[in-house]
Amino acid sequence: MGPDRVILVEGETATEADLACVALVNYGAYTSFRVKADGVRGLDLHLARLEASAIELFGESPGEARLRDLMRRAVAGRDQAWLRVSLFAPEIRPREAGWHGCPRVMTVTSPPPPPLATAARVQPLPYGREAAHLKHTAGFGLIRARREAMAAGFDDALFVDAQGLIAEGTLWNIGFIRGQTVVWPLAPMLAGVTQALIDRGLVTIGLEAASEPVRLDVLDGFDSAFLCNSATPACAVTAIGTVAYPAADAAIARLREAWRSNPCQSI
Repeated sequence: MGPDRVILVEGETATEADLACVALVNYGAYTSFRVKADGVRGLDLHLARLEASAIELFGESPGEARLRDLMRRAVAGRDQAWLRVSLFAPEIRPREAGWHGCPRVMTVTSPPPPPLATAARVQPLPYGREAAHLKHTAGFGLIRARREAMAAGFDDALFVDAQGLIAEGTLWNIGFIRGQTVVWPLAPMLAGVTQALIDRGLVTIGLEAASEPVRLDVLDGFDSAFLCNSATPACAVTAIGTVAYPAADAAIARLREAWRSNPCQSI
C-alpha cells in the first residue's frame, strides 16, 4: 500500500481479512468527498446518506458521533485529502445473507482526484442501477456502460430507460438549464450531494430549481446541460448523443458559485 493511500477499518489498519471481505462480497454502501483544513462542503448530507444506507442495508447505523470520530482519525495530519467512507459486514456472505446489526466502517484516505472533465460528450445508454437511490458498491453495470460509451468515442455514459427517460450518469448527476431554471431529471437515481449543494446555492445566483421527467426527445428544449459530482462541482455537457449544446462557460461559472456559497462544515 503506497503512503498516499491509507485504509483503516474502525480506525485501525485494515487487515487481510477486512480486505478479503470487501473484495469478495459486493454488498455495502459508501460516500466520498474532498476534505480541506476548514472541513467538508455538504458533510451533513454525506452523514445522512451513510445513516440511511446503514439502516436500510444492515439494520443499524454506527451513528453520527462514531462516523465523525473515524473520519477525523482518517484525515488527521492532512491539509487536504479525498475520503471514502464505506460500510460493510463480514457476517454477510452470499450463502449467509440474513445477518442484521451495525456495519463496520472502512475509511480510505488518498490525494484529491482532479475533476472528471472540463467538458463532456455523453452517450445515452439503456441502463438503470439496482437500488438507484443508494450509493452502493455494485459497480459492474456502470463501469461496463462507461467502457461502452468510451469505445464509441464518447467521454461517458448517460443512463436512460427503455422509453428514453433520463436518470443519471455513471458517477454523476446531470442537470439542464432552461432560461433561469435549473432542471433536474425526475427518475430513479441517486440524489447527489453536489446536486443538493447547487440547489441550496441557486438563490445566491438568481436561479431557481425544478424537477421534471426529461426524455431524449425533449433535449432541444434546453439551453445547456451540465454534470456534477463531489470531485466536479459543475462541468459542461456539450453533447448528448447527437444533440449538441454550447459550452456555456458563464452558466457553469454561476453553478460553481452556487456550490461555493455553501460553507465548509467541520468534521
